[in-house]
Amino acid sequence: MIGHPPVLRGLLLPICQVRICLVHFPNKPSPLQSSVSSFVRLKCSSCSALKVIESIPTNDLAFNTSPNMLSQPHEGFHRIPGKFSNGNWPRSTENDKNVRSKPANFDSKESLRRYSVMLHRCSSKRYLNEGMAIHAQVIKSGIDPDSHLWVSLVNVYAKCGRLVCARKVLDEMPERDVVSWTALIQGFVAEGYGLDGVSLFSEMKKDGVRPNEFTLATGLKACCVCLDLEFGKQLHAEAIKVGFYSDLFVGSALVDLYGKYGAMELADRVFICMPEQNAVSWNALLSGYAQEGSLREGQVVHSLATKVGIELDEFLGCSLVDMYSKCGLAVDALKGENLPSIACRRFQAQHLHICKHFKVLFKPHGCKVWKTNTCACYQNSLDDNDFIGTALVDMYAKTRLLEDADVAFRRLTNRDLFSWTTIITGYAQTGQAEKAVNCFSQMQREGVKPNEFTLAGCLSACSQLATLDNGRQLHSMAIKCGHIGDLFVSSTIVDMYAKCGCIEDADATFEGLVSRDTISWNTMICGYSQHGLGRKLLKRLGRFEEGKEHFNSMIEVYKINPTIEHYACVVDILGRAGRFNEVERFIKAMKLTPKSTIWETVLGACKMHGNVELGERAAGKLFEIKPEEDSTYILLSNIFAAKNRWDDVRKVRKLMSSQGVKKEPGCSWVEVDGQVHVFISQDGSHPRIRDICLKLEELGQQLTSAGYTPETGNVLHNITEKEKKEHLQYHSERLALAFSLINTNPLKTVRILKNLRICGDCHDVMKLVSDITDREIIVRDIKQFHHFKAGTCSCNVPYNLN
Repeated sequence: MIGHPPVLRGLLLPICQVRICLVHFPNKPSPLQSSVSSFVRLKCSSCSALKVIESIPTNDLAFNTSPNMLSQPHEGFHRIPGKFSNGNWPRSTENDKNVRSKPANFDSKESLRRYSVMLHRCSSKRYLNEGMAIHAQVIKSGIDPDSHLWVSLVNVYAKCGRLVCARKVLDEMPERDVVSWTALIQGFVAEGYGLDGVSLFSEMKKDGVRPNEFTLATGLKACCVCLDLEFGKQLHAEAIKVGFYSDLFVGSALVDLYGKYGAMELADRVFICMPEQNAVSWNALLSGYAQEGSLREGQVVHSLATKVGIELDEFLGCSLVDMYSKCGLAVDALKGENLPSIACRRFQAQHLHICKHFKVLFKPHGCKVWKTNTCACYQNSLDDNDFIGTALVDMYAKTRLLEDADVAFRRLTNRDLFSWTTIITGYAQTGQAEKAVNCFSQMQREGVKPNEFTLAGCLSACSQLATLDNGRQLHSMAIKCGHIGDLFVSSTIVDMYAKCGCIEDADATFEGLVSRDTISWNTMICGYSQHGLGRKLLKRLGRFEEGKEHFNSMIEVYKINPTIEHYACVVDILGRAGRFNEVERFIKAMKLTPKSTIWETVLGACKMHGNVELGERAAGKLFEIKPEEDSTYILLSNIFAAKNRWDDVRKVRKLMSSQGVKKEPGCSWVEVDGQVHVFISQDGSHPRIRDICLKLEELGQQLTSAGYTPETGNVLHNITEKEKKEHLQYHSERLALAFSLINTNPLKTVRILKNLRICGDCHDVMKLVSDITDREIIVRDIKQFHHFKAGTCSCNVPYNLN
């Protein structure tokens, strides 16, 4: 047997464990036979090489099989994931054992050329299995690859997304040239790994390889992907230095980079200095102005393109439509180009560009125009194309029509990363967090790898559900995939930990950020606020004078126009302090009467202080503005109930019923061993309800011994005192607490989520139980987090002031 060249022994893939049959043709093979002469006969139905070989009459072929022909694969290569990396190879058939033996007899140069041609075909069509088979045949044949074959191997793995394999091949090359480096960098950039592309470019330079124009253009594309402007400027200088500045590809890539980074002055300079411009460079410049919303400059470029006689093809037309639409002139854009008709007329050439700008064009006109054009797509059978279908998913998701988005999503033949990310983010942003998490799980089962936007969307869903275990898994995934450095991902991780009650983990993640932006700072500040770890929040401590001072300085010193949220904060500060006369004067002076947020704040303060008169007026305003809001009826009913005005309570509930408004039932939930358990007050449907009740009785005895007396004033129902005490004992948060205590490790923190406010009596119980059981208990209600530990709560004040 011909031995393997030393440089190839480290490249033996798992594919080499398959029995391989060499193919030998007569002296004058047919063209079809010549095209497949070096293919390996794999026992795999998906291998096109097998299909081609089996289509040829067997009397023209002679095979050579030897069971011990191949040496063992290099151990390090087993770590590379692949379809056959588990070693479960199809068994050889009896026919394979009875074939005649004749050695392959090809001219070495001709064989190398043939292998390179077939690998090129595999890379262009993304045929990974066939490419791996050819690689195995090269190793088995003992041929010493030339530089072109090495590059072809790097290229096929890079184009097929097997970046680890591509890098391994490059590392084994005896001489790495600029073409092989460029092929590898292109592979990483095509998969969205811009930072890795930049790193590889730097490594190539250290290796002493001088970049060519294609390498520079690819490196600039990597900078576009990761928005690394500084490295892009270095490549700009490199292009000037090595004499490729006038290259069309390099110039277009520079315009694209500066445009995407918002450096339009630099983009203009590069564009003007280019010896010639093509559609790509014009598109890049127009896209930059569209992104910046610079209408006047964009119109100048449009006029210039017209004057110099640039043909308005479908690509340039879409860029113009995109620019005018983003600048708020969608109607003018529609007059210039009709995208649905373009789609029907030149579909094959430009469907991707239609999709890219489709969603921007009709946004100012709402869903009606969208649906009209969706019908046009269906009528012209364009919905069967995945690009158009994905654009429809994106459109419906962004207009919060998730049912329609789901229909369009399910019609897709090939659901790619973008479509999955769109539907996951859509569900997360519309409060359908459970569906978002389920979609993410389904995406993983289908083998689609998430990017930073997918992870951020699913992390946001975990924040809403407060599913800590899932959130931690996503955090781990972000680290493994290299997305932890993305500010958007890291900020959602901070938010997830904060909303799951792990403020220490949120703080640790925040401290570990390499850079911090406004979003990450706001996320951390809000987290501290929700956990009562800010400056104890001015409103909590009743420091209304200081609050008013801050509000006035914002207007007079910093010249910031206050928003409705700022006004609501002032009303809240005054209301919590019980200064209702000042509240009414402030509302009147600032002309805030028709704002629902203001009156909701007032009604909450009236509930706290028992101000029935102002509470009735605030509720009346809210009934006019938002009659469908259930919290208004509930708060007013509770105000009356606290004063034993049961007739008024019945009237409010009757009004609520007549308006068709239903109260959201209070519930609490906990996550134990990756499963979420939901509890409703007085509910006995849980499978372990007997154990829960026994635990509550045990806790009741311990609480009584500790001096606990039920605060029945928190039960706003017209029932007896005994019934009120029993009602309190089986509140949803107590059921969740008992279940957690009997099903979790005694050293583990108990985490309870509640969709409404925790009642005052349950708040007192949690403090006592944390001391009795020596367990830390964290409760997240609709307003804030409560950290109960050693008989205290993080709010640090009597609960009726919260």
